[in-house]
Amino acid sequence: MNILEKLNWRYATKHFDVNKKLSKEQLDLIKEATNLTPSSFGLQPFKIIIIENNDIRQKLQEAAWNQPQTTDASHLVLFAANTHLSSDDVEAFIKLISEVRNVPVEALAEYDAMMKGSIASMSQEDATNWAAKQAYIALGQLMVTCAVEGIDTCPMEGFDKKAFDQILDLPSKNLTSIVMAAVGFRSSDDKYQHLPKVRKALDDIIITI
Repeated sequence: MNILEKLNWRYATKHFDVNKKLSKEQLDLIKEATNLTPSSFGLQPFKIIIIENNDIRQKLQEAAWNQPQTTDASHLVLFAANTHLSSDDVEAFIKLISEVRNVPVEALAEYDAMMKGSIASMSQEDATNWAAKQAYIALGQLMVTCAVEGIDTCPMEGFDKKAFDQILDLPSKNLTSIVMAAVGFRSSDDKYQHLPKVRKALDDIIITI
């Protein structure tokens, strides 16, 4: 299948096969591909939390209004935004650039100052919202990767984020939950897999100037 066929194949899976699990190789590929997601400045101001523990997932299901995907899918992937972005994050990133690209830290001073200035100009709330936008880009990359690999997903915003934060002790890590994806394999009983996609005509959604 080409990419359009794969994207038409994917859908927001409502019922997963509880007996089918991702292989280690599949999970590793998803991790690597999602980590390659572009983000503003390249800062990646979020964490990707892969939840496998069944007891924790049972608690999370209650906070997700008992949606079955939360426990039935092979894995639950939560994207959490950094709530306390600071100059320390920028400095750690500058150090990483220096190491990976073999560039002196001093040569990155202008980029360092630009990023620090941008973060300093935002309130904590605005910075967290900005980080959340980057997390959504990663969600999209994860879903496309899975579609290409024949793995099903369901993006999920419908959950009590404060409850998730408490269950996972995210505030202690300077994180807050944003959005998640259930990842696994569709159940043969999921009727939604047979429904045609409903999307606007290209002329109705694309404006060419």
